[in-house]
Amino acid sequence: MPAAAATGAIPAASTPAGLSAQIDALIGQPRFATASWGIAVASLDSGRMLYTHRADKLLQPASTAKLFTAALSLASLGPDYHMSTRLLSRGRVHNGRLDGHLVLYGMGDPTLGTDSSADWAAQLASQLAARGIRRVHGDLIADDSYFSGSPFGTGWEADDLQSWFAVPSSALSVDENIVDVTVSPGASAGQPASLTLAPVNGIPKLFGQITTTLPRASSDINLYRAPGSDSLYVFGTVPAQSSPAHFRLAMTDPALQAGRQLRQALASRGILISGTVRVLHWPQDDSALLAHADTLGEVLSPPLLDILKRGLKRSQNLYLQNLLLSVGVHEQAAAVSADPTFTDTESYAIRALRRLLTQIGIAPDASRFAEGTGLSRRDLVTPDAILHLLGYLAGQPYATQLREALPLAGVDGTLVHRMRDSAAAGNVQAKTGSMTYVHSLAGYVTAASGQRLAFAIMLNNYEAAPGKPPASSDLDAIAIALANYKGGK
Repeated sequence: MPAAAATGAIPAASTPAGLSAQIDALIGQPRFATASWGIAVASLDSGRMLYTHRADKLLQPASTAKLFTAALSLASLGPDYHMSTRLLSRGRVHNGRLDGHLVLYGMGDPTLGTDSSADWAAQLASQLAARGIRRVHGDLIADDSYFSGSPFGTGWEADDLQSWFAVPSSALSVDENIVDVTVSPGASAGQPASLTLAPVNGIPKLFGQITTTLPRASSDINLYRAPGSDSLYVFGTVPAQSSPAHFRLAMTDPALQAGRQLRQALASRGILISGTVRVLHWPQDDSALLAHADTLGEVLSPPLLDILKRGLKRSQNLYLQNLLLSVGVHEQAAAVSADPTFTDTESYAIRALRRLLTQIGIAPDASRFAEGTGLSRRDLVTPDAILHLLGYLAGQPYATQLREALPLAGVDGTLVHRMRDSAAAGNVQAKTGSMTYVHSLAGYVTAASGQRLAFAIMLNNYEAAPGKPPASSDLDAIAIALANYKGGK
């Protein structure tokens, strides 16, 4: 079986016992002796469980946790929900001059600056110009205090926070809060390499130098930014005549970058700001700025289902964490009585998630979620709970759209290179999950018999030895076995 799995040539089982034997052989290999597997497979047509292995045990889900955030955001906000980004001011307009501060107010849209919202700043500038405003006698204030609490999810590791996959979850996000860093060698050995950042001020302070070495030497590029710091330290070497190296790092202050982009767009429309661009972050108080403020411009995000598709296909943490926090804001606003103690936005959302899971029949002890992406090691869930969630989602009015938002094996998203040339290709629609020592896959597949299956496959405490196939190949082998299954409904 392991050799067949490696080539995708897994024979078709025709009975549950045969399928169980295939999966048992895969997960029973000696190299998994100290690892922890958890698997649950069921028919959506009959409700029958086809396979379980330690399905009631809590395991780290990695990014399959995003399925729970998707379910929560759809249940709480609805598939057609749009996030708003607004221009606000309390100032009076006289002879084309706005006397007062202009506030760029973010409400969680993670798509500003991406394909569908690339012209967001130009849209707001045009709306302001349409009101006849040509000057702003005041500051441009970029306000991202709509979310209260840390910009990082509970339990995110400090070592991850400079990386593109752990960007701050700002209510005023732009360009997915990522800075592209390009390192190009100098003309000859001994000269400093050049570093360019896009956007230029995405990380404000740059220290150190990377030195060009002889051609064909090994590259040793090091980039370091301490958690919470706005300083990037660079050191190491890059060989002459080598191609530019590209890196993606977390932006230090997305709201400030959004404010700068808007100021530039305003200037291009002939609207001048007399003051500076400044930011307002939680826990700073914006009530005085927003009280009785008029809305002078607004751009809306794509509908929530589209945001989910972008976030689930690429496993984009910013999108799912911002959706979780948006639920938290609505939960807090809808609270019957105010809690006298401070509760951050993320905690309100997690309360809502627990309530939803109870409503759909998932026991409280079957999950432990701290944030919305699966990046936290504090997130725990059983395969049974994931399977139950998949069954719930399959019965919702948006089931088809959500299923299409998942990566499709061999076709797109995080499964684009996986399960090709097998019965799973173009068939398995599933959320991947991967962190150090954590590997998971959960979603849907249509078996060879036409039976619709839901599955959750989780592997913890394992990393493949050097030279061995990656753990994902073993998860894929199980999914292929499900796709090949010829058993009856």
